[in-house]
Amino acid sequence: MRPPKSPIKADPAGVPARRAALRLLDAVLRRGQAIEQAFPAATQGIERADDRAFAHAIAAEALRRLPDLDALIDSATRQPLPGDAKARTVLRIALVQAFALGTPPHAAIATTLPLVDGGPRRLVHGVFGTLTRRGATLPALPTLPEEAAVRWREAWGEAVVTGARHAIAAPPPLDLTLKADDVMAPDGLSLLPRHRRLADGAAVPGLPGYAEGGWWVQDLAASLPARLIGGGDGRALDLCAAPGGKTLQLAAAGWRVTSLDISESRLARLRDNLARTGLAAEVIAADALRWAPSESYDAVLLDAPCSATGIFRRHPDVLHRVTPRLIAEMAELQGALLARAADWVRPGGLLVYATCSLEPSEGEAQLERFLGERRDFAIDPVLADELPDDLVAHPRGWVRTLPGMMADAGGLDGFFIARMMRTG
Repeated sequence: MRPPKSPIKADPAGVPARRAALRLLDAVLRRGQAIEQAFPAATQGIERADDRAFAHAIAAEALRRLPDLDALIDSATRQPLPGDAKARTVLRIALVQAFALGTPPHAAIATTLPLVDGGPRRLVHGVFGTLTRRGATLPALPTLPEEAAVRWREAWGEAVVTGARHAIAAPPPLDLTLKADDVMAPDGLSLLPRHRRLADGAAVPGLPGYAEGGWWVQDLAASLPARLIGGGDGRALDLCAAPGGKTLQLAAAGWRVTSLDISESRLARLRDNLARTGLAAEVIAADALRWAPSESYDAVLLDAPCSATGIFRRHPDVLHRVTPRLIAEMAELQGALLARAADWVRPGGLLVYATCSLEPSEGEAQLERFLGERRDFAIDPVLADELPDDLVAHPRGWVRTLPGMMADAGGLDGFFIARMMRTG
């Protein structure tokens, strides 16, 4: 007879959150998953919301500071650990707690060591002890992954790379878009009409006006594409609409909105926000490359799927999982979607193309290609009074937001936005 299996011991207090952080980092760094995509599975079985949130905080902060954490680890080992070694990832988790998140060193290592056994456990304990005794620290400005730094330096210059390091060093502010001028909303900095900027860390559902549906969370840069369409009472189409901030903006501005997205699950959040805010839109789950409307629209907004490198300060996983191949694939998809969207704009109507990307191939190059193929479209230049102070449109009329812009006011995500009119 086989001996009975030993019962599986439950993790000591504090360890489940660190184990979940390990799963999150593994999902991002080895499997190329977005951290939000991996989060439900990684935290499965963890009942306390605080523990789930701490697992996310550990993983996100480790991703913000990965090159610097690895430099510390390499300075304390005789031979470099493989990049995907479990001991390296566990050390990242222990060090980021002690050096960036304020966890006492003894608690950081005690709750992390159970993630490894045998020799790697001794290695983790030894390296951690060496670095803490040495008084090691992380730099005030995180170092960007080399591949991203090289791309952005070539595209935008050293100042943008420095701006990106500043942007990722601290959590970004919380931006709200207001449904109307007179709704209940928290006090904060107003950088545009119907906008509030709050310090990060507020519990959103408890803020004034949330339950009443007076506003929704939306980065200032992400609010610009719909703002550039303006108010109207005609028909507007929001393509790739989920999670829905732009649909809410268009509906609040008076448009009769059709919102289309390929993901039924992501549209659930849009429907929830429509119900909470009391706004209306026709919501359709469909692939924009196959869907065909029955009529044309006065305004079409295409916030296209992209590499999402522009939102790195909120989602640092993009710095590590986005590759040149993914950027090229996204650019090809954007071109196909833009060609489809253009056919659905009535003559005299507006087409707004946007991506939350810092890659020129997903912005400027895409626009040049489109305008070269579609002579019936022309740029409708963005005017100074349509933008926040200190943000200026390109001389040719489009908008490019970059790290370092509006830094004194809290910055904004990286976006490319072009507004075009169909002339024939």
